[in-house]
Order: sequence, then C-alpha cells, then structure tokens
Amino acid sequence: MSGATGVADPVLALVALVHRQLLDDPRSLHGPVSPERIESLVRSAAPLLPATEVHRAVRSVTDVVTGLGPLAPLMADPSVSDILVNGSGAVWLERRGHLEQTDLRLDRSQVDLIIERILGPLGRRVDPVSPTADARLPDGSRVHVVVPPLAVDGPCLTIRRFRARPVTLAELAPEPVAELLRDAVRRRANIAVTGGTGSGKTTVLNALAASLPRAERVVTVEDAAELRLPGDHVVRLETRPGSVEGVEAVGIRELVRNALRMRPDRLIIGEVRGAEALDLIQAMNTGHDGSLTTVHSNGCRHALRRLETLVLLGGVGLPLPAVRDHLASALDLVVHVERTVAGSRQVVEVAEVAGSQGDGSGSVALAVRTLAFGREVIARPERPWAAR
Repeated sequence: MSGATGVADPVLALVALVHRQLLDDPRSLHGPVSPERIESLVRSAAPLLPATEVHRAVRSVTDVVTGLGPLAPLMADPSVSDILVNGSGAVWLERRGHLEQTDLRLDRSQVDLIIERILGPLGRRVDPVSPTADARLPDGSRVHVVVPPLAVDGPCLTIRRFRARPVTLAELAPEPVAELLRDAVRRRANIAVTGGTGSGKTTVLNALAASLPRAERVVTVEDAAELRLPGDHVVRLETRPGSVEGVEAVGIRELVRNALRMRPDRLIIGEVRGAEALDLIQAMNTGHDGSLTTVHSNGCRHALRRLETLVLLGGVGLPLPAVRDHLASALDLVVHVERTVAGSRQVVEVAEVAGSQGDGSGSVALAVRTLAFGREVIARPERPWAAR
C-alpha cells in the first residue's frame, strides 16, 4: 500500500514485523495477547515512531491478532450491515440496504487467516472434508464460511453484523400497527414473523420481545444467538454442529424439547425450518402462550402453508386436516416484513389466524384475516387473544 506521495507506509512493515514476532513467540499460543504487550513490541521495533503512529500500529496489530485484520474498520462502521468476501479479490458490503464494492482487496492467504482466526477460538475448522461452518463473533455478529471444493473460486466469508442499537416497532411499522403488535405481545398472543432472507425477521422479533414483561422467564432457542432481550430472566440456548472428530450435533428440535422442561413463561425460537415446528405448535397448544418465532416465506398465507409442511416433517403421521386444526388453535398472528427499495425493513402485513374451515369434502383450510397492511389498520374486536 502506498500513500498519496507514493512512499510506502512504514507502519505496514512494522505491523508485519510485530505480527511475525508474536507468531514466533510460544506465549502467544496460551491466551490472548494484551495491548500493552503489543505496544511494547512496537516501541522496541521503532523507538522513534511518533505516538500517533504507535497507536495506529498497535490497533492494526490487534486487528490482525484478534481475527478480523483488514476487515476490522468495516466492522467498526455502524452503517455496514453485511460484509461479503468472495474468495480473493474485492470485498463487498451492504450499507443501508444497498450492496457496494469496497477498495479493500484480499488475497487467498489473508482470507484463510481471517477464517482461521474467527473459527479457531471456537474450536471450529473448515477443510475439504467439512467445508462449511457457522459461527458467532463476540459482539453477536453471525459468520458463515464456505471453502473449496464447494466454493469454486476460493473461500467465501459472510458476516452479518449484529445491530448494537435495537430497532423499535415504531421504526418498523405505522404507530397503529406497532401498538396492535405491542398489545398482542402483552396479551400473550402466539406470533410468527415471516419474510425472506435478510428482510429483517430477527429485527422484528427483537422489537416484539421488547414488550415482554421484564420479570418473565424467557427461554430462547437459536442457531446463532442473536436476540438481545431486555428482560431480567433470559435463558439463551444455541445449537451445536457436529464435527469430523465425532462431536455430536445438537439441533433446534432437541433444544426446543429441553427448553420446554425449563419452565419458560415465554418460548422464543429464532427460526423454524424443520421438524421442530411440530414441537413448537404442540407447545403453543399446551399452555405456552406468548411464544414467538420466525419462518421464511413470501407472505402471511405462505407462512402458514410452510408451517404445515414443516409440521408434517415431524414424522408423526398426522393427516393434513389435523395439522391445520393444530395450527389454527396454536397461532394467533402472522407478521410479514419486507425490505423496501430504499433498503429499510418494514412490516407490510399483519394477519390473524381465524380458525380452520371445511369445504364439505373432508379437506380443511386455514382462515386468515388481514388486520393491517401498509398504513391501513382494520379494527377487529373479535380477536381470540384479546381476552388473555
């Protein structure tokens, strides 16, 4: 890298030197390296360096040692929501809902080092035998890694930033809709949030959970623990993937079953995408009112059809009419969120599951009433959850 005058930046060479010294020091293998130690090495290597440059060198070495290296400045930018590394070459990011290519370019060795630094402290690794991995950074950001042979053009790294500032319902929906949702949470309605990938389902789930009474015991189940709930009694459970060393995987379904034994006042499942939907619906039908979850779909009615399919994957042999009856009695509201053209996330539809209806032929369909769409709210006093 060169400065504006074409003179090589001496701090970069200093960073490489200090990093190599740390790698060659056996003490670096036995715990985190303190900033004081890094500063000592920097001053020893360049005793005449100005204080501002010492600070910059220490920060750069710390970024390399802690795993994010050249990606650290992007992680420090609050406007960045996703960081995308597609093999060697340019790094992409999403800022305010729009993708853009950065000036930062990484070579294969840098990408490999970043992935190793992220996964190593978690006891995880990726290789041709196990070429994918999910992880969570200390700040709660989600990381997904795919390496060759699955990633044809080199290792791919996707970081979805954890949003430090919680988003309120008032920012996601018009106030009448937001108040309807707050009231539904307070009255222990069972709610499913639906939307596409990156539409803001977890953001809405966090906003809904802000209305939970602080004293209630809340148990959350997630693939990667992202939810940040304000309550005083929150238990967070996170899945564990299997490994080539024989470590057994612990999935969502097993955690849901364990969560039900932990005396939850509320059960929150980050996302249902498999047979655990059956356990959630059964929980909603057996006294665990006020449960919240998310599901991938293109709308409220599509969400119910997807849940039907997921419940059938539970393998208990329930006929479809029985599944629909269970869903109708379990779910109260479905909330659909979309990402707008401008990049913001907005609640665009709220529907009430109004029961199941037969057509005389033995088939049963779920009845849905739209309560809110855009800025129009339809008042419906006969909500089954309103009496809770």
